[in-house]
Amino acid sequence: MVIYWLLGENPIIWYLSSIAFESTHMNAFDPAKRRNFLKKASLGSLAALLGTEIVFALPKNYLPVALENDPQTLFGKHKDLILRNNLPWNVESPAHLLDDNVTPDEKMFIRNNGLVPETIDVAAWTLTINGEGVRREKSYTLAELKSKFPRHTYHLVLECGGNGRSEFYPPAEGNQWEVGAVSCAEWTGVRLKDILDDVGIKSNAVYVGYHGADLHLSRDASKEAISRGIPIAKALEEETLLAYQMNGKDIPLVHGHPLRLIASGFPASVSGKWITALSVRDRVHDGEKMAPPSYSIPCDPVQPGTEVPKENMCIIEKMPVKSLITYPKSGAMIKDKTLLSIRGHAWTGETKVSKAEYSIDFGATWTPCRLQQAKNRYAWQDFEAKVSFPQKGYYEVWVKATDNTGESQPMLTPGWNPKGYLNNACHRIAIKVV
Repeated sequence: MVIYWLLGENPIIWYLSSIAFESTHMNAFDPAKRRNFLKKASLGSLAALLGTEIVFALPKNYLPVALENDPQTLFGKHKDLILRNNLPWNVESPAHLLDDNVTPDEKMFIRNNGLVPETIDVAAWTLTINGEGVRREKSYTLAELKSKFPRHTYHLVLECGGNGRSEFYPPAEGNQWEVGAVSCAEWTGVRLKDILDDVGIKSNAVYVGYHGADLHLSRDASKEAISRGIPIAKALEEETLLAYQMNGKDIPLVHGHPLRLIASGFPASVSGKWITALSVRDRVHDGEKMAPPSYSIPCDPVQPGTEVPKENMCIIEKMPVKSLITYPKSGAMIKDKTLLSIRGHAWTGETKVSKAEYSIDFGATWTPCRLQQAKNRYAWQDFEAKVSFPQKGYYEVWVKATDNTGESQPMLTPGWNPKGYLNNACHRIAIKVV
């Protein structure tokens, strides 16, 4: 028999979670400092973290793999987040942990394509705007961005394009996200349109591509881990930000400190982290991860399992309407004749969600939920309902959202595609009435 153990909560982990960069401009967690601290920790301290004795002597400056791969220790994440990958870091939040209206850092998913920057010099950080579509190339320090342009704050959903990938069959390539690669934090920064107005954009401007300080997995400095972009119309929207704060504080390092692009409504891969430059292009940006099959789907529906030529793939430029039940956790048991309170969030790449409904009979009938208005465009909307069950037994609660264009979530996994993007099938939880 094999018994698996997990790293638990203890004071040392919480102490590590408080380690920050020395810069007075920053309170973001620094994985490099955490790692160095751990390497210098006493054998007893490491044993306490592991919850058991370390039998053999460790090599000098060696960090046990059980700690090296732990997002709770390195990034201050909730202990129940799911590690999908650590090279690069991809970490998912279970649905029941996303119950907050504003997603806290500790419960926010991580999706990276490269390595988290090892050093950040906030005082020397600059943003450069260049490209064929600008009238003049210009650079700004962080201090200039904060002082020269108006400050804006929005609640904005970020969702990985592959959220829900695990439900596709035949299986799609990539991290097997379930439903928790999504968040809605409060982002503060400057509007990208204000910066573009300042540098001046030409009539030939078509796309804005980003460049970040993350390292390619190979550590080859000549390669970019990811360099995606957005059409100029998206760049000029009110809610498209270059953010420097998340939830009222400096953005945590793993989420893009000190400067991150936020373009909600598109796949979160366009919301680049650690931004150092933006290129205003006279064509669709051709950076890393822009070419199919990355973040692209077949332009026309295909049979599941079909090999799709790259020329028949289209870039994803809108996320679908979607919802998530955050309470109760799937598998809940309630007593007969008891009303079950459910709640969750609904969101869309369009203007807003117009209704949310639940079903307990596998989609045969639907009952409206109480749906709150969004804080602003691209924020999710909370819903809640009281659900009654006719008798004892097994049930599933399904939730379906409909957006302002009339598009609703499908009951089954939609539109198979080679990379498993845009799954917005109804979320469902299991309930046992006893």
